[in-house]
Amino acid sequence: MNLEMKTLCEPDGIDINTQPFILIIFGGGGDLSQKKLLPALYNLFKLNKLNNDSHIISYGRQARTQDEYKDLVKVSINKNNSEEKIDIEDNFLDKFIYLRGDSEKLEGINEINRYICNFKNIKEYQIIFYLATPPNLAKNILNLIQKLDLCGEPFKKKIIMEKPFGTDMESATQLNKCLNEIFKEDEIYRIDHYLGKETVQNILFFRFGNSIFEPLWNRSFIDHIQITVAEDIGIESRGNFYEKAGVLKDIIQNHMMQLIALVAMEPPTNFNANSIRDEKVKIFKTISNMTDEYMSENFVLGQYSAGKTNNEDVISYRNEKNVEENSNTGTFFAGKFNIDNWRWAGVPFYIRAGKRLNQKLSEIVITFKTPPLKLFGNACRDMLANELIFTIQPEERISLSMNMKYPGIENYPHPVEMNFNYSKLKLISISAYERLIIDCIKGDLTLFSRQDGIEEMWRILDPIVNHFNKNKSDLLRYPAGSWGPEKSKLLLEKDNRKWRI
Repeated sequence: MNLEMKTLCEPDGIDINTQPFILIIFGGGGDLSQKKLLPALYNLFKLNKLNNDSHIISYGRQARTQDEYKDLVKVSINKNNSEEKIDIEDNFLDKFIYLRGDSEKLEGINEINRYICNFKNIKEYQIIFYLATPPNLAKNILNLIQKLDLCGEPFKKKIIMEKPFGTDMESATQLNKCLNEIFKEDEIYRIDHYLGKETVQNILFFRFGNSIFEPLWNRSFIDHIQITVAEDIGIESRGNFYEKAGVLKDIIQNHMMQLIALVAMEPPTNFNANSIRDEKVKIFKTISNMTDEYMSENFVLGQYSAGKTNNEDVISYRNEKNVEENSNTGTFFAGKFNIDNWRWAGVPFYIRAGKRLNQKLSEIVITFKTPPLKLFGNACRDMLANELIFTIQPEERISLSMNMKYPGIENYPHPVEMNFNYSKLKLISISAYERLIIDCIKGDLTLFSRQDGIEEMWRILDPIVNHFNKNKSDLLRYPAGSWGPEKSKLLLEKDNRKWRI
């Protein structure tokens, strides 16, 4: 059963009527820039969403001529484009200038100053700094930014920072302190690309825009909630990063906490950025610190061993490049979280995330309570609970499962699904990075994390990281291509529940 979208009025589309900007990308030749930023910027250019007078400065360590960098831009866009090879327009390439410099030294900063000073009416531009660099370089880059005087002219500035933001509560607090010496809070855009995905954004609209669901969104009607962020790939070439972060800092501290908050938050007073972020922070504060005994019983940390993924043999995590031979870094996590407030008391939130799992899947499953009586006899003893499923990847869709009578003379239940799939809409869709870049240009902070939210998420995660650091024997191995350690299934089975997949 599919849902059709009825449109009472045509949307106006994405309208960006902003001042021109100068985007300064630290790490402009790096992996993130090539895979995400450059393709996103080109797609926005093709949609006429970039101001014609805007310019992009790429700042990197490697020596490149301007033509060599433009070639890199063209290769990156085509490599990450699902369509046939495209000819990149010169009007787009002419927006770029490549400047060589070391993010740990002052080299190159004076050149940025000189370049920007060539612009007339610098006051009319907003200067956006994008840190597409490893997290450990953040403080050094902030020191460089602080030394930019931009011709002594006052200017509107913003900064975009990638996750992970800090490595623990203490470092995140220190990083926020450094940021606040240069930027105001409403100039700081802490990015989490998951929040730019349409299905994630639609959680709020689905809840608060439909009166048939919001009254049911509580402990009286919902049995439990599952959130899965599974990848079938390994760590690829990110061994150095993953050894420091692991699944806990790479996925749980940011993506997972944000998804929990969106599902669990109270209705905001309005849909402005601070009202929504206020409610998310309240949810973080209701997740209290847990004892070691609770974590041993309800949390699972795993690491993939050799196995088979997509019918191909793959190596173990410990055999990946730049990984310690006896590494205790987790690549899988599952756990049960409780939210201590009136709405969610007694409703467990089961989460799991990992690398080299059975399939690529990100979804949120709202499982409602089953009817209290079996009115239709033993034939219906296997009647399934209603489920509302927000699928984020591999495709973005929302589905609702219901029980119907199977056609015929017998009373047998038959589960059916109502599906809403974004791919079926003939609308212009944009990627998560495109959406978040647009929001920064517009000055919309709704989908970005605030300082207090970041610190609360680390407050939740730090005890979990410390627990597994103290109990290294709790790290469980699982074969690549599976759904993680067997204990992750038992988390639900001991509560008479099971993972949807």
